[in-house]
Amino acid sequence: MATVQTSAENADQAFIDQVIAKHGGRPGELLSVLEAVQEHNPHKYLPAETLRYIAAKLDIPLSRLFSVATFYALFNLEPQGDNTICICRGTACHTRNSRALLESLRLELGLGMDDEESGAEADKTTLTTADKKFTVRTVACFGQCALAPVVEVNHRICGHVNERTLQREVRALERESD
Repeated sequence: MATVQTSAENADQAFIDQVIAKHGGRPGELLSVLEAVQEHNPHKYLPAETLRYIAAKLDIPLSRLFSVATFYALFNLEPQGDNTICICRGTACHTRNSRALLESLRLELGLGMDDEESGAEADKTTLTTADKKFTVRTVACFGQCALAPVVEVNHRICGHVNERTLQREVRALERESD
């Protein structure tokens, strides 16, 4: 049975075709393609149908593509919020109370604390608010240990962050989106 494609799907596929043509045959081709396609998506993620299309166009197994997309923290398989706040959970940041930053941010944004957070899973949190204004993520390390605790706000590194400065950052983002 034939499926009917929307004009948005056709436009997305045309964009993907252009990106593949631009990066084709170059080292890191797959990463470059995935990064460009994710950035092009309004919700900054890689939907399953997009991954299937890329796999078919590049003639690589979908499982390999999925492995790459899940290995790198850069890639998202779920829609992201308009603003991203990423908290480092590395050793230096952890010893300088990054967990408290994460907990206070989750509380402030109404993300709750009832998730199953066992050991290693706490280092890989990704939560998006119901209104899609914020995505809160954690990373194992930004490599900015001298600035601990480190928080990235919309791709801008902030060092020596405390709960008050993080709250100010969130409020500024809320004012910008109003």
